[in-house]
Amino acid sequence: MKNKSIITGSILCTIASVSWGAMFPVAHIALQQIDPFYFSFLRYFFVTVMLCALLWVKEGVSAFRLEGRGMALLFFGTMAFTVYNMGVFLGQHLMGEAGTIAASIMEVMMPMISILLLSATTKKLPPTYTIASIAIAMVGAMLVITNGNLAFFILASEQLFPLLLIFTGVVGWVVYSIGGGRFSEWSILRYSTLTCLLGTAVSFVVVAIATLFQWISVPSVDSLMSIKYEMAFMVLLPGFVALLSWNAGIKALTPLNGILFINLVPITTFILMAFQGYEISMFEFYGTLLVIFALIRNNHFQRKQLRYRTGASETKRNKVPSM
Repeated sequence: MKNKSIITGSILCTIASVSWGAMFPVAHIALQQIDPFYFSFLRYFFVTVMLCALLWVKEGVSAFRLEGRGMALLFFGTMAFTVYNMGVFLGQHLMGEAGTIAASIMEVMMPMISILLLSATTKKLPPTYTIASIAIAMVGAMLVITNGNLAFFILASEQLFPLLLIFTGVVGWVVYSIGGGRFSEWSILRYSTLTCLLGTAVSFVVVAIATLFQWISVPSVDSLMSIKYEMAFMVLLPGFVALLSWNAGIKALTPLNGILFINLVPITTFILMAFQGYEISMFEFYGTLLVIFALIRNNHFQRKQLRYRTGASETKRNKVPSM
């Protein structure tokens, strides 16, 4: 891997991870003025417009053809831009300030969720070191979610639903990320644009039905104007820039190296929340460290196993047959 590629990939993954880490504290402010469903829809409506314009300029009208893969694109787009956004932001909103940290921690657990999901679909158990890392990550996540208060389990019904919403949303994004492998012959921009377009269309249907049945109300102009800066940030950085930066960074570094940058998400979240006046408890701090340690630990063993396999393959290839 060339040094230039490493530097470029590292910068791109850092931009994406820091943007996602800042996303939750900013969303917390905006969600006090606007319904989570409309917030999610409007955010990616603007991102879709920007992506479509960029795809049109770079690849032309032919790039918008579905090529008989519309259902797959619709499914993955719905998982990412409807299930993820609406699930995470609704869950975060219902939990209040604690939801900001819970959502951030769930982001860091994406690699572990990916491993479990792939193991379930392939019907192959992950390695022992991965199972141990998942257990450590779960302990850390529970410390953050419960804040060290055992009474949480007695009152779990109050927080269980929003936590399930956040978890479901994160699983949706994992499914979307895995689905990208089915479109490896397409450009990152094309896959991102078409899935975002179809997923946002599904979000519009959800919002329209919910509004029709008066489950949610259309935000007023004053409400929208009150969050114009927060919405601009959510559209430009965690939406448009982070999406393309992460995909390009992962491609430059490989998933094994790039995934470590996801650790910057809760760190950024904690820093911004501290500036907002939120007092981070020791349980939340050490729980986050446990989750990050579990991810680094699993990545270390993955690298060790990869080096062993590569070395074994080279030894076998270079071995001279006996006469």
